[in-house]
Amino acid sequence: MSPRAELSALASSAGYAWRLLTKPASLQRPGDVVQRSVLRLFAFLFVAAVLAFALQAMIHAGFRRITTSDFGINNLVADGRANAEIVISGSSRALTHYDAEIIGRTTGRKTINLGLNGTQTDVQVAYLKTYLRRNAKPALVIHNLDPYAFLISHEIYDPAKYIPYLAEPEIYAAVLRVYPGAWKWRYLPLYGYAVEDLRFTWTVGLRALFGLQPRQDRVLGYQARHTPWTGDFEKFRASQPDGVQLEIEPQGVKDVAAIAALCREHGVPLLFVFSPEYSEMQAITRNRAEVFAKFSEISAQGGAEFWDYSTSPLCLDRKYFYNSQHLNADGAAAFSTELARRLVGALAVTASHISTK
Repeated sequence: MSPRAELSALASSAGYAWRLLTKPASLQRPGDVVQRSVLRLFAFLFVAAVLAFALQAMIHAGFRRITTSDFGINNLVADGRANAEIVISGSSRALTHYDAEIIGRTTGRKTINLGLNGTQTDVQVAYLKTYLRRNAKPALVIHNLDPYAFLISHEIYDPAKYIPYLAEPEIYAAVLRVYPGAWKWRYLPLYGYAVEDLRFTWTVGLRALFGLQPRQDRVLGYQARHTPWTGDFEKFRASQPDGVQLEIEPQGVKDVAAIAALCREHGVPLLFVFSPEYSEMQAITRNRAEVFAKFSEISAQGGAEFWDYSTSPLCLDRKYFYNSQHLNADGAAAFSTELARRLVGALAVTASHISTK
């Protein structure tokens, strides 16, 4: 059939459907009622699908307009507008420990903090891959290690926040690994928000579409926690009379090594850092030596430096922490100042690698 004939047949079918839907009841034949009901159902589903796609497009357009908080940082990364010289990656310990403003001011290098709350290394690798693909090559990547660095993701904290960025192949692959059904989040309009968005995150995007930005709680990606010691550690320690055994998953080890491989691939110097951890937590971790031996091994094999702040005086004082793993704003300021001063000396040695001096 020629294209002209196909168009003619399509127009004829559409015309028939319209006449059937608008035909007065007095002129309908017995078979018309069923056909008309089916056509109405398909028309309803078509309109509903169009509206769903339109609403999701509006929500995502709103998200991409956000310039504050975590979505603001995500948009800088995804749009290729971050372009920092020092990039900090990692979990919530990176997010709350590295004051990018202090580090940038002390070193004279533009710094951004890409710490992701509630993530394991596999998701952090994906995010760093996206950054390196979208933005100018940094002079240094600092990846913060934590006691749970060798665990893989079995769930993702607040997964709805990743839905607007599923077009980024690295992020999509990481989310899909944890949630095999996440293809529906990407291709079925509003499905992801209906199933996973318990916090109604989609309303943030919709509000942003009309100019209502989220409260700014980030400074160059860093999130300060003005929180005193919570006392949760005492309860945790009482519940673990035999101490804590950190799990080391083989894939988790590969994920940490993948950070080093990624930076080598892009020709970016990498510095692994273990930021301060409360000393009493260190004391009850039974296999701490094994974990740190792995950190050192991966660093050596990957050509990265490893700076361990487990013996920093900060680790001895609760006033710098709000729980055993996380520094408060005072602790983060003190640690960031200490780290930045050391970085000044290291960066002065060479712009192509980090020195231990």
